[in-house]
Amino acid sequence: MGRDTRTGGVFEAMVLPALERGGYAYKTQVVVGKRLGGSKHKVDAVAEKGGERIIISLKWQQVGGTAEQKVPFEVMCLAGEVKSKAFNKAYLVLGGEGWTLRDFYTSGELVKHLIDAALVNVVKLEGFVALANKGKL
Repeated sequence: MGRDTRTGGVFEAMVLPALERGGYAYKTQVVVGKRLGGSKHKVDAVAEKGGERIIISLKWQQVGGTAEQKVPFEVMCLAGEVKSKAFNKAYLVLGGEGWTLRDFYTSGELVKHLIDAALVNVVKLEGFVALANKGKL
């Protein structure tokens, strides 16, 4: 039996209510442009509040697997969208217990290795929910 890679249930149960509570309007599963290499870049949500447009991408890692290697590429793609000036901020939200590199990714260390990584807030799911609940994204 293959791994369950769907994040939709977690996203709907935790993130969307936090956005609502924080006063954000949002749309889910939004194509925001092209990824590096030319394919469509679909994110989990685009939230808006006070004239700011915020991209939200969620990566869930229940057990060890490939999501870990996808993080740097997602950061590069999200940074490109922020640089395009179509969005004010970007969040890459890491949820689940299967991460071995989550502390590294959320520490800000990627900035030393990837150009424009500072344009993307890489955060743990719990931290994102707390910020969204308070309307402080």
